[in-house]
Amino acid sequence: MESEAAFHTSNLPYFHPSNPLSFHPLFDEAFLYKLERLSILSRRAMAGQLQGERRSPKRGQSVEFADFRPYTPGDDFRRIDWNAYARLERFFLKLFVEEEDLTVHLLVDTSRSMDWGQPNKLWYAVRAAGALGYIALASLDRVTVSAFGQQVDETFPPHRGKQQAMALFAFLQGLTPQTDTDLRTALRGYATTATHPGPLLLISDLLDDGWRDGLNALAIRGFEVTVLHLLSPDETDPPLAGDLKLLDVETGEPVEITADYDLLARYRQGLAGWQDELRAFCGGRGMNYVTVTTDVPFEELILSFLRRRGVLR
Repeated sequence: MESEAAFHTSNLPYFHPSNPLSFHPLFDEAFLYKLERLSILSRRAMAGQLQGERRSPKRGQSVEFADFRPYTPGDDFRRIDWNAYARLERFFLKLFVEEEDLTVHLLVDTSRSMDWGQPNKLWYAVRAAGALGYIALASLDRVTVSAFGQQVDETFPPHRGKQQAMALFAFLQGLTPQTDTDLRTALRGYATTATHPGPLLLISDLLDDGWRDGLNALAIRGFEVTVLHLLSPDETDPPLAGDLKLLDVETGEPVEITADYDLLARYRQGLAGWQDELRAFCGGRGMNYVTVTTDVPFEELILSFLRRRGVLR
């Protein structure tokens, strides 16, 4: 007997796109306190705009000593190291590490394929972006968020400081699933228009063939990219059996299959090959590729899993 299944879940008890703010907030205070102990790991120093908690390649006037350099006419006498002068009878200036903020870029895929699974992928992505954004705000980094779908791209412009956390959470909770998305166009457009390249975290199921060109554009632009490849457990291990008609959640097109052992084995093999291709592509461009399923407990994802994968510290 043939049955019909659709890759879509809309009756979630904790999230509904038509009125997301009517449900509980993203995090409780205890979890936010844990987030404040973390920071987003930047694998290379980048210059920022204002003094923050990051180490800049420039030399400034913070409290952390970096180096000496000989005095030259016009330098500030207040920065002369008089102890060095007493020993060497030459003027040297003390240099200190200047701490500056970065702009942390969060990109959230809101295509219709993300609004599926238990737990729901879009809700999981929203919470991940909220946690990562809060960590960056608590570190005095600037945070900007862009959500991209076929119908509309929504943007949370750069904000700085923990006092902006509620605005960030409200923006994220207001996101709704769109139709299918064009990753090539969305990521190329972001690479072209975004200012202050810095750490960039893309949260997506990558169910679009344009991911190669899009990710390549981000790498060329100078972003330090982490790809959080988000899938549901039913996508990694489909609980299917027998004759089925599957409906593509983005196009609505039906596909009839017979889900037997051989078909499911080929599916899992193809999924593993795709993830290996993504891992090799990202690794070859200095990107951090992290795959995760939504059945990973959320606190474990943030407090443990992403720390092991070099995203947080």
